[in-house]
Amino acid sequence: MTYCCALRLKDGLVFVSDTRTNAGVDHISVFRKLYTFGIEGERFISIQTSGNLATTQAVISHLSNHLELRQEPNLYSVNTMFEIAELVGQTLRKVISDITADTDEHNNYSCSLLLGGQIKGADMQLYNIYSQGNFINATEDTPYFQIGESKYGKPILDRALVYEMPLDEAVRCCLISFDSTLRSNVSVGMPLDTIVYKKDSLHIPNGKRIYEEDPYFRQLSKQWSDTLRRGVQELPIPTNDYLE
Repeated sequence: MTYCCALRLKDGLVFVSDTRTNAGVDHISVFRKLYTFGIEGERFISIQTSGNLATTQAVISHLSNHLELRQEPNLYSVNTMFEIAELVGQTLRKVISDITADTDEHNNYSCSLLLGGQIKGADMQLYNIYSQGNFINATEDTPYFQIGESKYGKPILDRALVYEMPLDEAVRCCLISFDSTLRSNVSVGMPLDTIVYKKDSLHIPNGKRIYEEDPYFRQLSKQWSDTLRRGVQELPIPTNDYLE
């Protein structure tokens, strides 16, 4: 399984993905699920993947091949992020239809994608693309999306995340969300891939891969655990009728 989250905030975009895939407890592998495309100074595009690995790799390969062969349309030839979302959705729908014969089989090859980025002269956008090829757009009221094993890390984002949050604080929030997920679900695993894009920079970030021994992540995890324990101790003591 997997866990990916993406944020569209006032100051930029944040993407974090795990790298674990598994087909049972005896077959666990590491595969990248966070991909970047772009033209420096003109456009930045990021795609995160969750679901059937063969499907998601085929989608990324199709999109990459169209760029290499300069086939139209491609990620660099369309004019808006909305058109890119349509292109990615159409590619996903075609990949699934090429390998499935009926609806029941379709579910075995399903996946979800998160697409975010910015094209020069336009606002940043973030889309959640479903297996059917349709998609929804993040808004100020709902500034983030999750795909995969989202339930363990969702409460933290729901309670803490706001559209105006600075990027450094948003990164901390995401990493805490992942720390909670890693502790509760063995199908999500490190290393983690992260990318932070600053609004209007049109720069393609290098991103960072976070391993288990990463000192900052370990410090963050420990301090979060200590903060939770201390917070529980500081809560009001239950009255006697709760204890009887």
